[in-house]
Amino acid sequence: MKRRIFIAAAFASALAPVVLSAQKPVPPPSFKAEKCYGIAKAGKNDCASTGNNSCGGSSKLNADPKAWVYVPAGYCDRIVGGSKTPK
Repeated sequence: MKRRIFIAAAFASALAPVVLSAQKPVPPPSFKAEKCYGIAKAGKNDCASTGNNSCGGSSKLNADPKAWVYVPAGYCDRIVGGSKTPK
């Protein structure tokens, strides 16, 4: 029984950094950028507006109106469905 607990604890401690690192915000890009809402593919967003999901890569829907990705400045208005504010 103690061996199972030890193995489970070792597995959990090895997996914890991976799970926690996946929830960090995406750093701003090196180019001049803006947040563009409503165009991200499910699981490929950079972050989301408050209350929608935790952050990068956690969107469950394609074109989620509250999830955003960084795009070069001036491009969001050119993309179908793109918005500079969450809907």
